[in-house]
Amino acid sequence: MAQTNGAPKYLGVTPPIAVTESTPREKEVTVTLLEELRRQGTFESEEEAKTREIVLGRLAALVKKFVRKVSLARGLSETAANAAGGKIFTFGSYRLGVHGPGSDIDTLCVVPKHVSREDFFDVFENMLKETEGVTEVSGVPDAYVPIIKTKISGIPIDLVMARLALSTIPDDLSLQDDNLLRNLDERCVRSLNGSRVTDEILRLVPNVSVFRDALRCIKLWAQRRAIYSNVNGFLGGVAWAMLVARICQLYPNAIAGAIVSRFFIIMYQWTWPQPVLLKPIEDGPLPVRVWNPKLYPADRAHRMPIITPAYPSMCATHNVTQSTQMIMTEEFKKASEIVDRVIIGKASWSELFAKHDFFHKYRYYLQVIASTGSAELQIKWSGTVESRIRQLVMKLEYVESLALAHPFIKGFEQVSYCLNEEEVRAVAQGEISEAIAKRRKEDIEGVEGASAVYSTTFYIGLAVEPRQPGSVGPRRLDISYPTTEFTKLVKMWEKFDENKMGIVVRHIRSSALPDYVFDEGERQPRQAQKRPKTKATDRSSHTSPDAPNKKARLVENAPIPFRRDDLLMLNRHSITENSAAALPHEALKDAENGINSLPHINTATTVERPPSSAGVYKPPVKEPSQIKSPQLPRGENVAVATANGVP
Repeated sequence: MAQTNGAPKYLGVTPPIAVTESTPREKEVTVTLLEELRRQGTFESEEEAKTREIVLGRLAALVKKFVRKVSLARGLSETAANAAGGKIFTFGSYRLGVHGPGSDIDTLCVVPKHVSREDFFDVFENMLKETEGVTEVSGVPDAYVPIIKTKISGIPIDLVMARLALSTIPDDLSLQDDNLLRNLDERCVRSLNGSRVTDEILRLVPNVSVFRDALRCIKLWAQRRAIYSNVNGFLGGVAWAMLVARICQLYPNAIAGAIVSRFFIIMYQWTWPQPVLLKPIEDGPLPVRVWNPKLYPADRAHRMPIITPAYPSMCATHNVTQSTQMIMTEEFKKASEIVDRVIIGKASWSELFAKHDFFHKYRYYLQVIASTGSAELQIKWSGTVESRIRQLVMKLEYVESLALAHPFIKGFEQVSYCLNEEEVRAVAQGEISEAIAKRRKEDIEGVEGASAVYSTTFYIGLAVEPRQPGSVGPRRLDISYPTTEFTKLVKMWEKFDENKMGIVVRHIRSSALPDYVFDEGERQPRQAQKRPKTKATDRSSHTSPDAPNKKARLVENAPIPFRRDDLLMLNRHSITENSAAALPHEALKDAENGINSLPHINTATTVERPPSSAGVYKPPVKEPSQIKSPQLPRGENVAVATANGVP
């Protein structure tokens, strides 16, 4: 909370934009907003809420029992073991109060210094497995934040652990004190950070109830519009929460409908890379890096910095790319226009939550297909590939004539039951025939040479820049360099095994998108399409018109036409017709294959590595004064929140 020259206190790093109460109309639309959120199923039932409380109570008792058991094993007396304590803290959407039906509970287990991380994964994990009502237990000790995923009485729970430099963990322990971070390893600091950030957000909003209602709306909107994903370069749950919290600070007396209305306008007008801060960045007791663009070049490169309020402050949005920033900015604008119509009674809130149009938006897509022969291995391999999709998007952004590379926020998982190696190869390349798609596990039992292939397919939409007036001759969209570098990158994973894992990148026309990416009844009937004889006048998303309606194909070296005078070219290692795809679960004897070798690329058509001095993306809007729509109501000025004096 800030105070200047005896002025009234306020939350945040700037004074509020307005302190007036919401208008009667804003109160009316808030009522209808909450009604729509209930219709959309964002609130859990009372019964599920009670089940969660019971589960957390049981979990808290189990953590104490775990600490006591380890304490006795370490030679502590019965009295000392009983006093050692142990406590759980929730964080994430549950702690923020915006969780929905079936959502998981992020839970932190805090233990004393004599209980190790190995105890957590050996002793506590086994105790969970033996607990009544526990149906799933899966530990991932080597994750960036080591975690145990479990399900208790049907409630999914993600458990992380932090060992404090204390002999006992009292029941009234608070994690707010920065000194608790002393003498902890990095994994413990990261584990504590989730809970500390969540609690700090709640302390920094003027009205928690209003914050929760507004955040529930923004969260649903972001999910429906397919921009809710930190790993893919959009924003994750914590970042969206901090944005909503900042708008609440700027309008401390407003209600949810007014907060949502201002949210979209202010986020559209925000002068990035001006950071979003909920409080001034603070120093602390640890020799750790705190976000500081004046000191660190990497921090200066953040496009939409949203900074966590708990020490050590970090950027929660370092994954945002040029393309994802453009996509989110456009979504802010669209949403602000819808909410404007809601306010004046010309639209309903349901329009705000309309499903995304990702698979209708582009003429061409990239498919990134990760495959293995094991369900357990596929989880790790597909997760590794997904975590690197952002790198592919960033490389695509340097390709001439490519306006946008739009990653979809999730992969599509499939299990294909193959009768022979030929079918396995086809599935690894993304070619799943109708016969394979219909086949079930029991159909291949006892069949010699038959096997299951687990695949996860990720999609990137490609938006091509419109031709410049007066330009002549063919254009080439050459993405061989980005795709080659991406396959090299994913294979650098320390656990990559070319005998068991497959990776393919290929292009696909919109007309050849598989049915599984659409909801039932969503897909338009496929029709044979002809090349337009005249220049098209209606081009959505600045993409070229449809090419002939043909199945996505693998070609040798020839570029693939996407327009009469435009050419799309992929690296031939991913699309060659004669090179075989590596089996996802066994080695190939061939020296040349489509996944595990990288043939020479014709340098004449390769996109060169961008120079380090390449220009930084300039947002479509440079100054708030240039923005004509949307605007804040009643003469409110967003510049108050984005003043140059903000640290």
